[in-house]
Amino acid sequence: MTSQYEISENPDGGTLLHIYGNMDATNAGSMIEELTALLKDYSLSSLTVDLAKVEYLDDFGTLVLAELKKMMANENGGFRIINSNRKIEELLSILHFDSLSGEILIEKKRSPGVFIRVGEATLQHISDLKYAISFIGSMILSLIHICRHPRSLRADDTILYMQKVGVDGLPIVALISFLMGLIMAFMSSVQLQQFGANVYVASLVGLAMTRELGPIITAIIVAGRSGSAFAAEIGTMKISEEVDALFTMGFNPVNFLVIPKLLATVIMMPILTLFSDLFAIVGGLFVGISMLDLTANAYIAQTFKTLSLFDVLWGILKSGVFGVLITWVSCLRGFQVRGGAASVGQATTSAVVSSIFLIVVSDSVFSVILRYWG
Repeated sequence: MTSQYEISENPDGGTLLHIYGNMDATNAGSMIEELTALLKDYSLSSLTVDLAKVEYLDDFGTLVLAELKKMMANENGGFRIINSNRKIEELLSILHFDSLSGEILIEKKRSPGVFIRVGEATLQHISDLKYAISFIGSMILSLIHICRHPRSLRADDTILYMQKVGVDGLPIVALISFLMGLIMAFMSSVQLQQFGANVYVASLVGLAMTRELGPIITAIIVAGRSGSAFAAEIGTMKISEEVDALFTMGFNPVNFLVIPKLLATVIMMPILTLFSDLFAIVGGLFVGISMLDLTANAYIAQTFKTLSLFDVLWGILKSGVFGVLITWVSCLRGFQVRGGAASVGQATTSAVVSSIFLIVVSDSVFSVILRYWG
C-alpha cells in the first residue's frame, strides 16, 4: 500500500501532516521529494506528524521522518510525532530518533603528534618482541616434546615440506648460483689477467661461494619461496579460525604447524647450499675454460687446493642457522595475522623482509666469529 498525505492547520498552531499507509523502502525516496515540495508552500513555524493511520514503518520510513525533522531544524521550527503505535515507538527508540539533530557534525580527526607516534611504535615493537621471544620458547618446548615422543611428529608433512623447500627449490638455486659463479669469475678475470693469475679465479669463486655467498643466496631464495609460503599458509589458517579449531581439538598448533616446517628447512638448507656451491664452481669453470684458457683439471685442482673441509662445513653451519631463522620469522608472522586478506599479504611481505634482514645480521656475526677464530 502506498502512502497518502493530508496537510492541515494544527488547532494549536503550526502545520499538521497526516500520513496514511506504509512508509518503507518502496516509497521512501518519493515521499521525501513530494513532502519537501508540498511543505515549501506553507509557512512552517512548527510541524506535527500524525502517524495514527500508518500501518507499517521501517528504517527507510524513519529516514523520511528524519528528513522532515532536519528541514524544520533548518527553518528554526518545531517538530513532533503524535499517535504512533507501540511498534513504531520501539523502532524509533532503537534508532535513537529523538537524539537526531538537524545537522550531523563530523569532527576532523586530528593526526597524532610525533611523540605519540614514536611512543605507539615503541610499545608496538616491545609487544612484538615479547611475542617473538614467547614463540621461540614454544618452539623449543615443542622440539623437546618431539624428541621425547618421536611418533608425535607429522612425518608425512615433514617429507612434503622437504620436497617443497628442497626439491622444488633446487632449479632456481642451481640457476642463480651458476650465474653468480659465472659473473664472479668473469669480473675477477678482468683484473687477474693483467697479472697472469688466471688460475686464481677458481680460488676466488670457490672460497667466496662456500664461505659467504652460497649460504646467503640459498637462504634468500628459500626465504622468498618457502618463508613467504609458510607465513601465508599459517596466516590464512589464522583468519579462517583453523588455528583456533586445532587448539580446541587438543592439538598444539606449534607442534602441528611449525615443527614439520622447521625440521624440513633445517635439513634441506645445507643440502641446497652444497648444490649452490657446486653450481657456482661449475659457472666459474665455464668462464675459466672458455675465456681464460684454463683446463678443467687445472681449475678443479686449484679449487680443491684452496678449499678446506672447514670452509664447506662453515657454510653448512651458517645455512642451518639461516634455516632456523627463516622458519621462526615466517611462522611468527603467520601467527600474528589479524583481520582479513590484506593482513595475510602484509605478514607475507614482513616475513620475507625480516628473514633477509636477520640473515644479513647473523652472517655479519659469523664473519666476526670467523675473524677471531682461535
